[in-house]
Amino acid sequence: MTDPHAAPSAGLPASRPGRNYTLLTAATVVTNLGSQGALIAAAFAVLGTGGDSSGVGLVAAARTLPLVLFLLIGGAVADRLPRHRVMVAANALNCLSQAAFGVLVLTGDPRLWQMMLLTALGGTGQAFFNPASEGMLMASVSPERAGRAFAVYRMAMNGAGIGGAALGGALVAALGPGWVLVVDACCFAVSAALRALLDLGHLAPREPGGGMLADLRDGWREFVGRPWLWSIVAQFSVVVAVVAAAESVYGPLVARDRLGGPGPWGLALGAFGAGTVAGALLMVRWRPRRPLLAGTLCVFPLALPSAALAIPVPVGVLDVVMLVSGATIEVFGVSWITTMHQEIPEEKFSRVSAYDWLGSIGMVPLATALAGPAEQAFGRAAALWGCAALVVVMTAAVLFVPDVRRLTRRTAHAAAAARAVDPAVGSAAATAGDPGAAPRTQPQRPVSPR
Repeated sequence: MTDPHAAPSAGLPASRPGRNYTLLTAATVVTNLGSQGALIAAAFAVLGTGGDSSGVGLVAAARTLPLVLFLLIGGAVADRLPRHRVMVAANALNCLSQAAFGVLVLTGDPRLWQMMLLTALGGTGQAFFNPASEGMLMASVSPERAGRAFAVYRMAMNGAGIGGAALGGALVAALGPGWVLVVDACCFAVSAALRALLDLGHLAPREPGGGMLADLRDGWREFVGRPWLWSIVAQFSVVVAVVAAAESVYGPLVARDRLGGPGPWGLALGAFGAGTVAGALLMVRWRPRRPLLAGTLCVFPLALPSAALAIPVPVGVLDVVMLVSGATIEVFGVSWITTMHQEIPEEKFSRVSAYDWLGSIGMVPLATALAGPAEQAFGRAAALWGCAALVVVMTAAVLFVPDVRRLTRRTAHAAAAARAVDPAVGSAAATAGDPGAAPRTQPQRPVSPR
């Protein structure tokens, strides 16, 4: 199979981008092995102290609130400083916070406020890590190999999620949540060491810009100037929130009451991970001509897990539902990141990615915090059916945006044609995905592919 992460460019060795891609993929695999189990462990740590759905929701909200507050700053920082250093510092913070959380659970009677504080520290680390990570990945692949490279990367990431969720659920049941949190801290330490080895020598220094506020305004202009971008982010602001409420709060409760505890729930999450691997395998071969249309249609099945928990279906049926929804949402994931790689200038990617992340998760703290009161007011089944309905409604609504239906994948031939018509635009489109190209002081938007 052709190497998906090779990114040759004139006058530069291809090994550096390929080496970075390999290190990024390996570090992500290690991180996901620990983090998927830690999500289960955090929920059952709260339940183990006598907490209820409100407590689980508050801890989940505490993880996401600082992520929302600091994402834009994290995006601006990642476009100014070496991205791999930002990633290593964020991993170190995650390592320390998870280690403290694990020790607290193992040695004492953790209070709700203590668990919220430590998960909030982890969320702060993620706020700086996520934009830097996506920007670093963008700079490690070339445009012509982007789709396959992202599919392989996500396949490795989600494959680790399968083992992490299944193993995490089993370890929580066998050893308790504290040890799973300690293992997650060790995974963050290993990931930080791997990311410290990233080589940025082949990248020209980025211009510092006119200050952080100016950088944020520039990123905002890039964001709002693309209807396909802000409309899908608005869609996912609701979709991600209700899915987070269903899987972070209601899922563990349904597992405890009806499915047999953390083990079956871990297997269900593992089935979702298996589905994402299957979806990534599909996207290694399939390059849809209209990636956003294909991806958006594949968001509808994300409503199925909430519906399955609302009934609730037997464990085997739930596993199948999670498998299918994982496969289809991965089609969207690869289509989305490939489109971003095609359309967003590389030197602005972390800032735009921060707006993407902020919009997508901005409502998660509210949704997870209100999950408990919603269950008490309407009942768990009604709340879960509401989650499923919102996924369907928001996904149908975004299909009315013309750019979502019409935006097409740009081929190498189209890029060459654009360069012949307008050399500045052509070079911008090429440089956006070329990790060896010099940064542009006044980047042009790529030619509209419609």
